[in-house]
Amino acid sequence: MNGLVVITGATKGIGQAVARRFARAGYDLAVCARNENDLHQFKRETETEFGILTHIKKTDTSNKAQVNNFCQFIQDLKRPVSVLVNNAGHFTPGETMREKEGTLESMIESNVYSAYYTTRGLIENMKQNGGGHIFNMCSIASIKAYPNGGSYAISKFALLGFSKVLREELKEFNIRVTAVLPGATRTASWDGTPLPDERFMKPEDVAEVVFNAYSISTRSVVEEVIIRPQLGDL
Repeated sequence: MNGLVVITGATKGIGQAVARRFARAGYDLAVCARNENDLHQFKRETETEFGILTHIKKTDTSNKAQVNNFCQFIQDLKRPVSVLVNNAGHFTPGETMREKEGTLESMIESNVYSAYYTTRGLIENMKQNGGGHIFNMCSIASIKAYPNGGSYAISKFALLGFSKVLREELKEFNIRVTAVLPGATRTASWDGTPLPDERFMKPEDVAEVVFNAYSISTRSVVEEVIIRPQLGDL
């Protein structure tokens, strides 16, 4: 039986690229996103192109109840989870002292609680099956504050902290934890920018780094990986 890779926010950008990279290697997928039409299109494309199974569930990962339902959906598959990629999240620009009321709460719910509750919901599956690999999609903003980064940077700093805590808690269970810190990547969030595509990283490059980190011997773990555009941050 193929291994199962669980990815949140898998129909666009980095999440989609990571999902397609694992599918190309023969892994089945279990994914969620907020748009049901996107999910069904993603399922058709991946199953047709790669000959794997793709399980989908509409989920707003900023909503704890929906995250719990997604985790139960995974558990009902009765399959061991090989990889969990906590990718879902979003960016709202602004300064902390000027941004709209509730922005911090929204960023924390989308970028931190989503990973926290998804991991809690699936961790016993990994423990019972003797191992696995968790990837948390952090950001360069996890280690460097940017103008107009506001609460987004706060949430990504917190996600990196969560990754470090998980690493210490799960090492004895043969569960690897990797924090991925990408710089500017050409996804839909950059639509409308006057900058050329060549100035950005490709989502497929981030996906390849994730897959390679997973592919090394389980005797080793890539704890953190920083990926930047060749010409530096934007």
